[in-house]
Amino acid sequence: MSEDPARGTRVGTLASVRVGVGALRGNPLRAVLSTLGVIIGVGALVAVLSLGDGMEAFARDQVERTTGVQNVYINPVTADTVDGILVARANVARFGEAEAGEAARLPGAAGASVTFSGTTLIRAPGGGRDRAARVTAASAGSAAMYGVSLRRGRFFTAAEAASDTAPAVLSYHAAETLSPGAPDAAVGRVLELRGVPVRVSGIVRKPEEADAGLAIYVPLAAGERVMTDAEAARPRTLVVKARRVEEVDAVRAAAERWLARRHGAAWARDFTVSTDRARSEQMRTGFLLFKVFMGSIAAISLLVGGIGIMNVLLASVTERTREIGIRKAVGARRRDIVTQFLSESVAITGAGSLLGLLLGLGVAFGATAAMRAYVGAPIHAAVSLSTLMVAAVSALVVGLSFGTYPAVRAARLSPIEAIRHE
Repeated sequence: MSEDPARGTRVGTLASVRVGVGALRGNPLRAVLSTLGVIIGVGALVAVLSLGDGMEAFARDQVERTTGVQNVYINPVTADTVDGILVARANVARFGEAEAGEAARLPGAAGASVTFSGTTLIRAPGGGRDRAARVTAASAGSAAMYGVSLRRGRFFTAAEAASDTAPAVLSYHAAETLSPGAPDAAVGRVLELRGVPVRVSGIVRKPEEADAGLAIYVPLAAGERVMTDAEAARPRTLVVKARRVEEVDAVRAAAERWLARRHGAAWARDFTVSTDRARSEQMRTGFLLFKVFMGSIAAISLLVGGIGIMNVLLASVTERTREIGIRKAVGARRRDIVTQFLSESVAITGAGSLLGLLLGLGVAFGATAAMRAYVGAPIHAAVSLSTLMVAAVSALVVGLSFGTYPAVRAARLSPIEAIRHE
C-alpha cells in the first residue's frame, strides 16, 4: 500500500513541533531569559493600553459632563432678512416633549432635551416674603443630558410632568433658603411659583463653588405657567446629544433627515442645525493621537523582546548545528526544520504574552488605584476586547517575525557541513 503524502506531512510537522518544544525543556534557563523579554514587552503594551483606555474613558466623561462638543443644536428661525433688516416672524416653531422623544431615538443619539429659561417667584408653605429664582423649563431627559447630579430625590419623569401638581427640582441653595438647617426636608413639600403649586421631587447636589441665587427646574408645560408671558414665548432649543464625539456628524445628518421628514424639503428655511464642529474635531484628533502615542511607546518594549528572541534562537542554531545536520541526514526536510524553530519561537512568545498580560493588568490596576488614592481622580483601568486581542496577536506576530530568520538559516544548513561542525 502506498503511504498518504498528506498524512506523512502532518506526522512530520507534529514531530518537528515536539522537537522544538522539547528543546526548550532541555535548556530551561535560556527559555526563561528569552521569555522574560516578551513578558516585559507584552506587559508594558497591555499596561499602557489598559491605562490609556481608562484615561480616555475618564476624559470622555469629563468632556461629556462639562462641555457641549457632543451636542447637536436645532433652533427655530425667528427672523428673516428683508432689505437688509431683520424682521421678526409672526409664527415660530416650538419644540416640546414629543419632539424631544423622537429626537432621542435618532441613530447614534444618547438623548435629547428641550429647554427654555426665565424667572419666577417662590412662595414657601410657611409664609414669608416671595423669593426670586431662575427657572429652567426642561423635558424629562434633561438631567442626563446636562449632568445634573442630585443630592436627594430624583429628577422628574415624563409621567410626573403630566400630573396635576407639577414636580420641581431645587438647587441646593434654594432648598437651604426655603428650609433653613434642613435642606433635604424640602423634598415632598408643595411650593407655589407665581401661584402655581409644584411638588419638590429632588434637590441638586451642593456645588463646590458658591451658588449665586436660587434656581429651580420644572417640566416644559409648567414653565409656561410659572414665567411671565414674554419669557414663556421665547424660542426653544432642541439639543440632541451624540453617544460619542466621533458620532456627532452622523447625529447631525440624522437630525437633518428627521426635520426633512417632519417639515418637508424646505425645512432649512425654518430651522438651523449646528454643532461645535471645531472643538469636536479637536477632541477626536486628541483621542487618536493619544492612542497612537501610547501604543508606540509600548511597541518599543515589545520590539526589544522580539530581538531578544531572535538572538536566543540564533545562538541555539549555532549550538545545535550538529543536531540539525543529523535530522536532515535522516530525512528531515527544510520545512520540518523551519517548523521546529518557529515552534520554539511561538512557544516562547505564547507563554510570555500570557504572563505579560497578567503583569500588565496588575500594573494598570495598581497604577489607577494609586491615582485614585493620591490624586482623587476617579480613573479606572479598562480591560477591553481589543487589548486582549492585541496581546494575543502581538505574541503570534513577534514569534513568527523574529523566529523566521533563525529558522530559515537553520533550514539552509548543509547536512554534511552541519554534522562536521564542532
